[in-house]
Amino acid sequence: MMRRTLLIGSGSYLPERIVTNEELAARVNTSDDWIRQRTGIGQRHIAADGELTSDLATKAADRALQHAGLTAEDVDVIVMATTTPDATFPATATKVQANIGATHAFAFDVQAVCAGFVYALAVADNFLKLGQARTALVIGAETFSRILDWEDRSTCVLFGDGAGAVVLRAADLGGPDAQSWGVLSTHLHTDGTARDALYVDGGPSSTGTVGHVRMNGKEVYRHAVSKLAAVIDETLAANGLTASAVDWLVPHQANRRIIESMANRLEMPMSKVICSIERHANTSAASVPLAFDEAVRDGRIKPGDVVLVEAIGGGLAWGAGLIRYGAPVMIKSGTVETAREEVVPIT
Repeated sequence: MMRRTLLIGSGSYLPERIVTNEELAARVNTSDDWIRQRTGIGQRHIAADGELTSDLATKAADRALQHAGLTAEDVDVIVMATTTPDATFPATATKVQANIGATHAFAFDVQAVCAGFVYALAVADNFLKLGQARTALVIGAETFSRILDWEDRSTCVLFGDGAGAVVLRAADLGGPDAQSWGVLSTHLHTDGTARDALYVDGGPSSTGTVGHVRMNGKEVYRHAVSKLAAVIDETLAANGLTASAVDWLVPHQANRRIIESMANRLEMPMSKVICSIERHANTSAASVPLAFDEAVRDGRIKPGDVVLVEAIGGGLAWGAGLIRYGAPVMIKSGTVETAREEVVPIT
């Protein structure tokens, strides 16, 4: 038997308010064509007044647990990736824990900006593989609109708010195919010397203010193309696979040109790339789980599919992960609920 971390459920949430490019063009010197041509973005969701990051995360978490056929009482650990916490402390994950009633779970935040979900996935995977937990809720959630300078067209047009979550379940699997299920590997990197390419000009220790996003777009693009390509190669090599083994690419939704560059790297048609940037914009740590959940819900990503996720953000921090979604029994049943019943978790 082999201990594996299975991804058995997902959920997401987007605020009701939609802000189109045309609406932004009435506020700053920009246009729908300008934004679409440079980014691929057409609209974004913005949290309502009083709607907190924890509120978005809670709704995504509830939907992920429902999809997995589990309850909050089953959760042992909540790892939440966010750059826009409700407060300096305590961790926003603790608010989510209280909101959903996960009374047995320990909970904490991870801060790696847009790469946060990949980092959180890696952390949770290690908890499960080490036997320190058997069920993990991994969340990426942001109210990025709260840290935007709405007079800076180079940044305010890029971001949106949202949340996505996945449920991980440790299980002992046997047979020759056991090692090919679940989270196959994760790969994380940081280059702090490039922090000034993308940062917030505030913080409790430096200015005592929240601050706003500042970005050198050309520098970020240059780093993203090279570093994401390298970590994709690293991930495939670690698993002894070629790009042809990947069924779906779920990239960070930062810029359509970067997404297309990664697809070209894999020699993958865009029809096999989950691209939600036109409707969601860049939701930072939420972008990968949001896109993943959308593709699971509409039937594109199916149990047994091999999914490559990647992201890069401020830090600079970047990473990738390779996952075979679901569990072997899901191939036969086609449902998460049956998988939950038949995959025996580690006790």
